[in-house]
Amino acid sequence: MSQDAIHSYFQNVISYANGLVQGNEILLCNLVAEDSTFVRFNNAKVRQPGSVLQYLFSFRLIQGKKHCATEIMLSGDFEQDKAQISSIFSSLREKLTMLVDDPLLLINEDVKSTVHSSPSQLPSHQAMVDEILERGQGTDLVGILAAGGIYRGFSNSLGQSNWFASHNFNFDYSMVHSADKAVKSSYAGTEWNSAEFSSSFDLAKRKLSILQRDSKDIDPGKYRVFLSEVAVGEILGLLSWGGFSLQSQRSKSSSLNALIEGEEALDPRITIKENVIQGACPQFQSQGFLSPDSITLIENGKHASSLISPRSSREYGVDNNGAASYETPSSLDMAGGALDSNEIISTLDTGLYISNLWYLNYSDRMACRMTGMTRFATFWVENGEVVAPVNVMRFDDTLYSLFGTENLQHITKERQFLLSASSYSNRSTESMRLPGVITSMNFTL
Repeated sequence: MSQDAIHSYFQNVISYANGLVQGNEILLCNLVAEDSTFVRFNNAKVRQPGSVLQYLFSFRLIQGKKHCATEIMLSGDFEQDKAQISSIFSSLREKLTMLVDDPLLLINEDVKSTVHSSPSQLPSHQAMVDEILERGQGTDLVGILAAGGIYRGFSNSLGQSNWFASHNFNFDYSMVHSADKAVKSSYAGTEWNSAEFSSSFDLAKRKLSILQRDSKDIDPGKYRVFLSEVAVGEILGLLSWGGFSLQSQRSKSSSLNALIEGEEALDPRITIKENVIQGACPQFQSQGFLSPDSITLIENGKHASSLISPRSSREYGVDNNGAASYETPSSLDMAGGALDSNEIISTLDTGLYISNLWYLNYSDRMACRMTGMTRFATFWVENGEVVAPVNVMRFDDTLYSLFGTENLQHITKERQFLLSASSYSNRSTESMRLPGVITSMNFTL
């Protein structure tokens, strides 16, 4: 279905639903939709192609301070869906009679309608698949290509309507050498560039050739390391669950409490933003509040601000900044540094080149101490030369050590746009734009 047809269908649904509102009721409606193609590869062959066209609607009915909601997957046939929409209201009204007031309820009553609709610049799915198959010849290539339109919509019965439509692709893939020896990579964006894809693939192949050498065991200890943009993303991804949340910070459960209270600091070169305007997500959330173009979370190594949802805004008496209910970032952006990416190996000199980190969790949340594993394409570098792949290791270290002044040595000036490959229930719109870093890391196993 075309982008215009999906938008028209959304408008028909919300117009019909708003017409069912009675008395002092207020209706909030959210849409999560997509028109996606998925292609699974194994051994450089297509194993499972398929497509998904889905419309997940959420209807929240509010009466005073009482509210309840339900989600339903609609068919996309408006005439057929009207009966289901109508029946939802009877159910919601019945539930409202059994509920108590919610003192933290806050919705946007300042009507601000927006439309962000980007035309597709993607080649045909067949063209992308053909190029992947051509480049993958002679390798044990496994992965999933997800591509197509992603749509988000919000409306309320007060007259607000917000629409977001984008088209992107994400090829999340690995090249397997043997057993657990593999190179993991991805290529994602809104425009398919054959030269960029070729460069990504060639880098993965060079790493794969190194994996064919005899592996090296490294003793536990502290080592100079290069963390790729993807590895940095794993660290910031763990940090995102509660770290930047006002609710977590006020309840003292945030892993960044020591930074917030001034007991710890990061290197002055560390600046991290929620940069929605340059990300891949909508600039509105489920209560109808709009987010600013960007929010500086950490500036020059120090805490700057937090992500504030409407509920936290009500609870703590501060202005919200358009954060979703979980108060997790959707478009993290870390400032680049001065290191040219072509000089990473020579600058590292001797140490570990780490392409990916895996299975991260907190070993001490209040100290922002993390633990995790190396897994894909970790190499020992000696005197500016890549010597051998390194067997799996476990690290345990704090953010303040990894990104602190004592250990953080270099940040690449080039940054990579990382689009989330998550497709649980729907394709994610989360993204990161990150540099790589040279620092020191403590390994325990």
